[in-house]
Amino acid sequence: MEFDLIDLIRRHTAQSRDDVRMGIGDDAAVLAVPPGQELAVAIDTLVEGVHFPPGTAPADIGWKALAVNLSDLAAMGASPAWALLALTLPSPDPVFIEGFAEGFAQLAQPYRLALIGGDTTRGPMTISMAVHGFVAPGKALLRAGACVGDAVLVTGTLGDAAAGLQLLQRGGPVDESDARYRFLAERLNRPTPRLASGMALRERATSCIDVSDGLLADLGHICAASDVAAEIESVLLPRSPALLSLFDETTARDFALSGGDDYELCFTVPMARVAEVQADLARLGCGATRIGRIVEGSGVRVRDVDGQWLESTRQGWDHFAA
Repeated sequence: MEFDLIDLIRRHTAQSRDDVRMGIGDDAAVLAVPPGQELAVAIDTLVEGVHFPPGTAPADIGWKALAVNLSDLAAMGASPAWALLALTLPSPDPVFIEGFAEGFAQLAQPYRLALIGGDTTRGPMTISMAVHGFVAPGKALLRAGACVGDAVLVTGTLGDAAAGLQLLQRGGPVDESDARYRFLAERLNRPTPRLASGMALRERATSCIDVSDGLLADLGHICAASDVAAEIESVLLPRSPALLSLFDETTARDFALSGGDDYELCFTVPMARVAEVQADLARLGCGATRIGRIVEGSGVRVRDVDGQWLESTRQGWDHFAA
């Protein structure tokens, strides 16, 4: 049965690439890194009930399992090439596998990303995926590098995924014909990795990270790696019309600051290059909003609409927080 599941995954995810000498079907994949490129590698694990609610559509799980990893490559400015998948399931379920593989393939195919191997086993539903991408030597975007005086920007809108999750967890009837609900649920279940934006930021951004655990937590990682501080203006936070129409201002602000799971890019650029970068990312379809600046010190501070510093107790998601 295990090999039947592997064959099912292979049929749905087949992708021909000259740099894959041996993919699925042997003890290990054999790959060729193109000359003049460095290899960027990332891995993430999704656990049912932690990273996606029970009952999530298999195709959405397949999409998201790949998307969260591609978002890491985007934050490095890398172009995707290969993926490895370790899939743990309570039972061998061909219907689930077919849906999962279809969602994976829908996101993988436009990037010509090849699934090159992995593992299947029995247990609580857990999906681990490793992705590999290419970047020119010395051109990878890093968390370290933000400088005092730089502007802080984010792509897209923030807080949508956290809002979508809360709507799902409220219980009771939900009007799925409401376009606002569908938008927020889509942002939770099918995030868009900002790969084109990450590649456009190479040699322009001084630092970059993807917003997976919440803006405050992830921007805090940039600050720690760069030995600087950040000041954010809450009034500048980009939030979608769907979020603002379904939640009050304070809740929408808190989702944007700490909600996580948006997989947008947070990055810094010299102030003189803000307009240029914003114009280029607008042409790519996601845009970028300046939300603050880098200053001396440590940590991240947020100013409210009245100019007062917010007291925030929740910085973002922590898997091991009590």
